Amino acid sequence: MPIRVLSEQVASQIAAGEVVERPSSVVKELVENSIDADARDIRVETRAGGKKFIHVTDDGCGVPATEAALAFHRHSTSKLTTADDLTRISTLGFRGEALASIAAVSRLTFVTRTADAPLGTLLRLEGGRVVARQESGRPPGTAVTVEDLFFNVPARRKFLRTERTERRHIDAWLTRYAMAYPALRFALIHDGRTVFQSPGTDSLRDVLVAVYGLEIGAALLEIPPVDPRPASDILVTGFASPPSLHRANRGYITLFVNGRWVQDARLTYAVIQAYHTLLPSKRYPLAVVIVQLPPEEVDVNVHPAKAEVRFRDGDAAFRAVQKAVRRTLLERSPVPVAAHAPTAWPSTPPQGGQERHERLSQLRLRPAGEQRRTEAESPRAESPGDTLPPLRVVGQLGTTYIVAEGPAGMYLLDQHAAHERVLFEQLLAERQRATVASQALLEPQPIELTAEAAGLLEEHLELLGNLGFQVEPFGGTTMLVRALPSIAAQADPRQVLEDVAAALEIGDAPLAGTVEEAVARQVCKQAAVKAGQVLAREEMEGLVRALERCTSPRTCPHGRPTMIHLSVEQLAREFGRSG
Repeated sequence: MPIRVLSEQVASQIAAGEVVERPSSVVKELVENSIDADARDIRVETRAGGKKFIHVTDDGCGVPATEAALAFHRHSTSKLTTADDLTRISTLGFRGEALASIAAVSRLTFVTRTADAPLGTLLRLEGGRVVARQESGRPPGTAVTVEDLFFNVPARRKFLRTERTERRHIDAWLTRYAMAYPALRFALIHDGRTVFQSPGTDSLRDVLVAVYGLEIGAALLEIPPVDPRPASDILVTGFASPPSLHRANRGYITLFVNGRWVQDARLTYAVIQAYHTLLPSKRYPLAVVIVQLPPEEVDVNVHPAKAEVRFRDGDAAFRAVQKAVRRTLLERSPVPVAAHAPTAWPSTPPQGGQERHERLSQLRLRPAGEQRRTEAESPRAESPGDTLPPLRVVGQLGTTYIVAEGPAGMYLLDQHAAHERVLFEQLLAERQRATVASQALLEPQPIELTAEAAGLLEEHLELLGNLGFQVEPFGGTTMLVRALPSIAAQADPRQVLEDVAAALEIGDAPLAGTVEEAVARQVCKQAAVKAGQVLAREEMEGLVRALERCTSPRTCPHGRPTMIHLSVEQLAREFGRSG
């Protein structure tokens, strides 16, 4: 279909104009054009995080010479003609705004050639204005070079983040497209270094191995294609992690609808709901879920960045995703195998004195000469604020809660939440004194991560060093771990790094608190004693004494309560003793 400028009637029905927010927006739009042009090989090169230079080349169908300049008019597109076409969109692009929007805020070079043309066409634009046009020899396909992004909009340019942050956003977009289109070959080069390549074998698992590494890629469970019922016409495929493989946030749930990456809270919840009772609290799966349905059953024209969609039958889409993932988990999940030492204490109390001493030392007990409060020493009522009264340990309930008696009644302490709080304040205090203890690994361990996670860690190496990590880039998306904070020394280094990367992403968001505290919270969550672990009395007493000394002992670093209090009066009422 030839490129043409849409009529005002059609243009007025299209959602708000495309906004180029950052370099990754440019990459997204250009790669979508390449995919729509039936390209098989797509290459993205950037410099300075895309701020200075972005170069996207493909071997697609190209643009005829007579239509090259027209491609930079607003609302010019080859993908739809009438308003009716908006109800059955089957391409990634359709608004005809991307090239015009990009050209308006950059210095852009556009070189294209169709297979039947002897020569290609080269256009140069500055600020949206064509400044040069000439013939050019090149293979069939298109190459777009975007330089000096926002050179004429300094107010927008100053809001760009660091080069590493901008690279990370580009990494995220390109790896998503590689997952959505495994038959295509994608290559990503930052500052002359290849950071990602997809094999183009038409195997999604091969792409997942390239994105997440061999260990995770091989562990993921394939969601088998099941012919949809005629009543729904919804087909769900993809991959989901076994219950033993989980993450600290839901950011590893990737959704595609008819080849388009989307953000959809209901479908994300459908995936999480499929893991009901199968995951630990506050842990989330890793999943790539591909939903296919007739184009007329989904509206993609509801968001300026085309990142959201609206289903004609949202309930049917929810049920299809939830059932497909749940069925995969029930039929294909392997029996989990314990591969690593526990992160804090073993499930049964040790008998050896040295091992017991090392475990109790994690709680930083008072020195022998320092006096410890007991109930026999002038018991006091609970004071205002966060201060705890002195507590006497009675025992352990359900290998999860510590039962304690205080002057005002009974206390039930969540051992995991309490230990998290103790470790968190200990780690931040050591950080303030620049004395964070670090434990070297017996052998440095290479950890292969996603490009996005590796970029986050590389961007915050100094912060990680201040918290006891010794981590360094090891080529590609691999990070070499030499040491961990001592409080997390027994944890799985891979799990720690992946959770730290998730914390860095959250900490980078507005209103999320300091990045350092976000990382510290995640480290302590990994290191804290878990529910289900048997504690000796000395260990319970050590934990309670350490919690008493905390500044904010009533909640864990994530805001969950560390204890509940049953007053003497409340107990009396429950036993019918009150008048």
